[in-house]
Order: sequence, then C-alpha cells, then structure tokens
Amino acid sequence: MIDLLSVLYPWIKSVHVMAVIAWMAGLFYLPRLFVYHAESGGENVEMIATFRTMERKLHKVIMNPAMMTTWVLGLILAATPGVVDWGAVWPWIKAVGVIAMTVFHVWCSRQRRVMETAPPPLSGRRYRAMNEVPTLLMVAIVVAVIVRPF
Repeated sequence: MIDLLSVLYPWIKSVHVMAVIAWMAGLFYLPRLFVYHAESGGENVEMIATFRTMERKLHKVIMNPAMMTTWVLGLILAATPGVVDWGAVWPWIKAVGVIAMTVFHVWCSRQRRVMETAPPPLSGRRYRAMNEVPTLLMVAIVVAVIVRPF
C-alpha cells in the first residue's frame, strides 16, 4: 500500500490542488453572493429566488464535493511516507488553517440555509468583511507550505 501511495503521489497531489482551487473559488464567491443577496432589499422576489438557486448550487455542486475531495486527498498525502515532517511547524499551521477554512465553509452553509427561507441575517457590509476570511487563511496556508518560515 505504501508503495502504491508513492507511485500515485503526483496524481493524488494534482487532484488535491485542483480540488483546493475549486473549494477556494466557492469560498470566495459564496460570501459575495451573500452581499448581493443582502443588498437586494428583498423586494424583487425573482431576484431573491435567483440568488437562492445560485447559492444552493454553488454550495452543493461545487463547494461540498471540492471540500471533501480536498480533505480526503490531503489526508492521503499526509499519510504518504516522506511527504510531511510532523516535527516541523509548517504542517501544524497548515492543519489549523484548513480546519479554520472548514469552519468558515460550515458558517457559509448555515448562512445559506437561513437565507433559503428568511432574509439575510447580516448586512452586505458584514458579508463583505467575512469575504476576506478565506483570503487571510489562504495566505497563511500557502506561506506555511511553500515558504516554511518556521
């Protein structure tokens, strides 16, 4: 099994990176949809229905599968011998960042569920601020993995 992980490593890593890109795209876009949804005023029923459809499809069709693929393949990569030095600090920073990204994903999911049947609970300005969270986490994760400052 270990030999198989080593042989498949470039393929697993490639699909992992593609899944991360798809997940991040969703994490950047869904809060932006929340901004537009919150700022639409709620008068245009057709527009609200469109936002709800876009938010639901983005979350269920792109974000959820991408997050699950990211996690599964990331854990497989971490289990591949010689890939991660758990004595270093960088994998722990990455792990905390990925967990925080997952918490943000769950937060977005809950916001979306509320907005399925009710007006947005937060203002457009608040959703704009929350839209910065995945960017900050991405910076921390990428620097930890690529630069390895610790």
